[in-house]
Amino acid sequence: MNPEPPITSDASNEVTPQSLRKQYESGATVDELVTASGLSYGTVLNRLHDAGTVMRTSWQTRRMRQNPQARKRLAAHLRTLYEQHGATLTELAAATGETRRGARRMLIEAGGTVRTTQQTLRMRAAARAAERYKVALSLRARYEAGATVPDLAREHSYSIATVYRLLHQAGTRMRPQHHHGPAHDPRKRP
Repeated sequence: MNPEPPITSDASNEVTPQSLRKQYESGATVDELVTASGLSYGTVLNRLHDAGTVMRTSWQTRRMRQNPQARKRLAAHLRTLYEQHGATLTELAAATGETRRGARRMLIEAGGTVRTTQQTLRMRAAARAAERYKVALSLRARYEAGATVPDLAREHSYSIATVYRLLHQAGTRMRPQHHHGPAHDPRKRP
């Protein structure tokens, strides 16, 4: 087999770093880009780096080529976990058996945008607050149905103070407190 003649230097100037990056991120290897463009190996690498391409290892390319549809589905799933459920890159990496860098790459492939640490912390705090408010509403419903605060505390393994705080957060109108034990008459003194 005769190799294809290299592309002339005029045509090689038309091979932009962005076009090389697009082909590389679609699954082409550096060797394939060298063959297709007629550029040297070093020139292709330099242009990929100029375009800000995140390079992959040969085993990552092999895995990607084994089943590209499965990779797209996995990348879409990772994006859902990341954006809708607040997962971190570390959690995505653990779920896929990838490195953080590999999980980040797949997230970006799926069109996701990487958050800062502060954005993740705010997102998780908001999710906890929403969950806590749901608990407060369920406690309110049980309280208004007749359950007592000590009963609710025992059922949910909360302190009585926490139950009161959650009931207050849910805007619960509290029943008047009644004292258990012997009746006290403030007018009678021994």
